[in-house]
Amino acid sequence: MSRLTIAVHHVRAALGGARRLGIDPVPLLQGAGIPPLLLADDRARVTGEQFARLIRALHRATDDEFLGLGPAPSRRGTFAMMCQTCLGCPDLGAALDRATRFYRLFPGGPDLAVAAGPDDGLAVLTVRSELHRHDEAVFLAACLLLIWHRLAGWLIGRRIPLHWVRFAHPAPAHADEYPALFGCPVRFGAPHTAAGWDAHWLTAPVVRDQPALAALLRRAPADLLARRDYGTTVAEQVRRALAQALRAPAPARLPEAAEIAARLAVSPATLRRRLRAEGTSYQRLKDAVRRDAALTALAAGQEPIAALAARIGFSEDTAFHRAFRRWTGTTPGAYRLAGAAPPPGGIPPAVPRGQQS
Repeated sequence: MSRLTIAVHHVRAALGGARRLGIDPVPLLQGAGIPPLLLADDRARVTGEQFARLIRALHRATDDEFLGLGPAPSRRGTFAMMCQTCLGCPDLGAALDRATRFYRLFPGGPDLAVAAGPDDGLAVLTVRSELHRHDEAVFLAACLLLIWHRLAGWLIGRRIPLHWVRFAHPAPAHADEYPALFGCPVRFGAPHTAAGWDAHWLTAPVVRDQPALAALLRRAPADLLARRDYGTTVAEQVRRALAQALRAPAPARLPEAAEIAARLAVSPATLRRRLRAEGTSYQRLKDAVRRDAALTALAAGQEPIAALAARIGFSEDTAFHRAFRRWTGTTPGAYRLAGAAPPPGGIPPAVPRGQQS
């Protein structure tokens, strides 16, 4: 499972459909190992595994693969059947054409299209559906783009770098989260919701078979949303170098900005300028990588906090505690206590409010 962590804004948005259906979100959150109190803190984050468990629970509770967020429900199993229709296609272009036509058979299904641009050499995946204009619209649009882009890469067994992503919605308060999700520049307020990648990928052969699909479907589409899919931006290259350093034996020594610049064959000034153009900095990326590693370890609940602090490069426990409070608004111990493991037996079934005893 990826070490990517998810902002609490996305957790709130994912729960929006369940709330409108009258489903109590508290059992879903607790079953996923997410403390309900975290939803009140804008700085809070959850691990990719916690988020994937929540998405799977929401699928079951809403009986809707769109989690109650779309214009009409999509019955569970629809995504799996769509994937089945793709396996017999000779290449990715044919698979995506068949998949988009499949969903158009269902009332309220996503109206998507994939077309190669005549001039710029890009293939563009466009969401043509009129999504609800509630607060979760950006989240649902992002889910569609993430799942379809990552499914495309899975079908051909290659990572497909994105050139850009655009949303036909105003920028949300947490817009700075989206470039890290997609690994490319993201713009809001565009004419259409779409993502662009090199058109040559449409001719790549489909290489997956039935056993591979069965393995994917055991954890999809939740894992397609929660996993890290590194892009090709300078920020993602820096993030990847920092994350690799954290996997070395403790205590970690994170490379300085000048070292990473040398690896990328640019000057430190050029690296700073390119990161600034992407809306970030070396220090912000370093903090994010350490934060995500700390949250993942605390959610697992086994590593002593002092050992964790040393492993991610803090020479003193007090420095780690100060940084963690700055990242999340709480202490490592309080976060671990609040995020105790799910109860034995897995995620409890959600109960509509009207049926609670």
